[in-house]
Amino acid sequence: MKDIPHSRIRIAAINFLNPAPLMWDFEHPPLDGPLGQRYQIDRMLPSECATRLASGTADIGLIPIAALATTPGLRILPGCTIASKGRVRSLLLVRRGHQPLAALRSVAADTASRTTLAYTRILFHRWGNPGVPFLPAAADLDTMLQRADAAILIGDPALMALEEQANRFERTGEELVYHDLAEEWRKATGLTFVSAVWSSAARGNLLDKSVAEDFIQSRNHGLKNIDALVAEWSHRLPIPEETIHSYLTANIHYVLDDECIEGMRGFFRMAAETGVLPEYSFSVEGWEETR
Repeated sequence: MKDIPHSRIRIAAINFLNPAPLMWDFEHPPLDGPLGQRYQIDRMLPSECATRLASGTADIGLIPIAALATTPGLRILPGCTIASKGRVRSLLLVRRGHQPLAALRSVAADTASRTTLAYTRILFHRWGNPGVPFLPAAADLDTMLQRADAAILIGDPALMALEEQANRFERTGEELVYHDLAEEWRKATGLTFVSAVWSSAARGNLLDKSVAEDFIQSRNHGLKNIDALVAEWSHRLPIPEETIHSYLTANIHYVLDDECIEGMRGFFRMAAETGVLPEYSFSVEGWEETR
């Protein structure tokens, strides 16, 4: 293995389908070579991205937004996000059909995301079951439902669970209800579900304006190459090409616009009101965060 130059900016990226358009320039010619001289990319689960930033072993991370409230000193890079303004398909709460939300006694929670769990805890307050315990679990629906009344799945495992919905019923005969958490959030609050943003703990001259421009340009190029991404990812995941295309174009929203910023404000306000997260606010002007 060749040595990694210390001068490169260390990026903690998510190893799921949904950020694929954001990563286009970092993974495809002609810009993957020049960007590789400037950035070191490591791929991991969303929760691990936040841990890397907090520990100082990454300079920029695509982090679950809940981490902004628990990790002092993080700054949001403008322009990019992973969000949903309706149905998202990759954030699921799955429960047995005979057990209503208010009566659930336990939820097996995929440990890959902090933010989805925070959103879901807020929703459980609205569903009249604020104290239901979340049990950390690996993302396997059958195993999760063996130890809890419901399960939270995110990312690629959630997409595959939806694809396997009919097969699972044929195999088990068990009636399950699949709640799309972004859709539930929109119905309950009217707000956009913002999952993740590029964030940095770096100081000094390491992160100048050109860094944010690199990430925005990569997103723009990725959104122009959706068909190529669909072809790539259809070989990585057992999901039909049309599902991947719809997911990247209709379910995920990649621009950190005013509606997303308002969604984040609402999320942090409700998270503080319910005791899910510490109080946290951020300033849009200059993209500087305050605690």
